Amino acid sequence: MGKYAVDRFAAMETFVCVVEAGSFSAAARRLSVGQPAVSKTVAQLEEHLGVRLLTRSTRGLSPTEAGLHFFERARLAIQEADAAELAARGAAGSLSGRLRVSAAVSFARLHVLPALPRFLAAHPALEVDVILDDRNVDLIEEGIDVSLRMGSLGDSTMTARKISQSPRLVVATPGYLAGAGRPDSPADLLSHQVIVYLQGQRNATWTFRQGSSEASVAVHGRVRVSAAEGVRAAVLADMGLAIASAWMFAPELASGAVEPVLPDWQLPPVELWAVFPNGRLASSKARAFVDFVAAELAAARA
Repeated sequence: MGKYAVDRFAAMETFVCVVEAGSFSAAARRLSVGQPAVSKTVAQLEEHLGVRLLTRSTRGLSPTEAGLHFFERARLAIQEADAAELAARGAAGSLSGRLRVSAAVSFARLHVLPALPRFLAAHPALEVDVILDDRNVDLIEEGIDVSLRMGSLGDSTMTARKISQSPRLVVATPGYLAGAGRPDSPADLLSHQVIVYLQGQRNATWTFRQGSSEASVAVHGRVRVSAAEGVRAAVLADMGLAIASAWMFAPELASGAVEPVLPDWQLPPVELWAVFPNGRLASSKARAFVDFVAAELAAARA
């Protein structure tokens, strides 16, 4: 078998990536290599095995029957190899290679990127790509190892782990409150300017609880923003109230630049989840990163 035997495992990883991503180009982006290299690797693998693994058409790529059998066994082999590496290194062992993480822009800027040097210092052979997007990106298409997502998970089939949660607050700047007054009840929000953080909807209904009492308010805002950074900027410009996780305004809440409003009324907390690509075990790198983020958030609450 010669040199090919040395590269066989890498070829298996490339083939699995192509099937999961659905195209040579998507797999190339995920692997950070050129598309011709991916195509050549799969062609060499097919030549080595003596069977066609993929059917190529104008509609894309799909595994042949032989390719599907090979894909399932190759994927298991890769998962076993990942588990073997983790066991050999030990839980505190250094990680290597590339880790691709996606996260919402504001959350990553405030809570992930400032802590990242500590994670990198513990794993000097590791490289990290941080994909910043408030939308839920396609993990397979973008080659993401783990995504940090907030809120309830719409797809119950996803492999996910709850990391933490944060209280939701109504917040405003002292400057806005000095001019507009401070609401004493949820109903008072109807007479205030509200920065609405929604995607694809015009207004929002907030449901508050106080003991056994419940109050729902459909707020109407002149400003509606589709990204958390925009909500932050609008609030800090004294444009109105907003509902947000304590994570979103953590520095300003600590400094007094924004203040919580209606502190006697509670809103449902915001949950943070680590979401992994379907059909694959979480890599040791992804698991270690999630453990690190969970520990950082726990330390910040202490």
